[in-house]
Amino acid sequence: QVQLVESGGGVVQPGGSLRLACGASGYTLDYYAIGWFRQAPGKEREGVSCISSSDGSTFYGDSVKGRFTTSRDTAKNLVYLQMNSLKPEDTAVYYCVTDWYAGCPEKLDWGKADWGQGTQVTVSS
Repeated sequence: QVQLVESGGGVVQPGGSLRLACGASGYTLDYYAIGWFRQAPGKEREGVSCISSSDGSTFYGDSVKGRFTTSRDTAKNLVYLQMNSLKPEDTAVYYCVTDWYAGCPEKLDWGKADWGQGTQVTVSS
């Protein structure tokens, strides 16, 4: 059974940074588009980012553009989400996600996909 595993969440002050990592056992993440979405209590799921497999293109939600960066570490079979200039409204559970295709979905709307257990990010002073 495929398992995506997120790590790196925590508590950070506004303006701070965190780096999340997504890994998978038994699958080479390089073959697939890998994304992140987040969900805060009482709010709808929000697509955060995606990195494609086909050409390495990256895509971001409007609320995180210019602050978050996603990348791959092929040797470690990991996908990262570097989050800078964090704001209290970034507080959410962050999930690593893939629908097992090479390209990223339109508007970061994943539809039928697999995701991990999530990692909590809390931005608070």
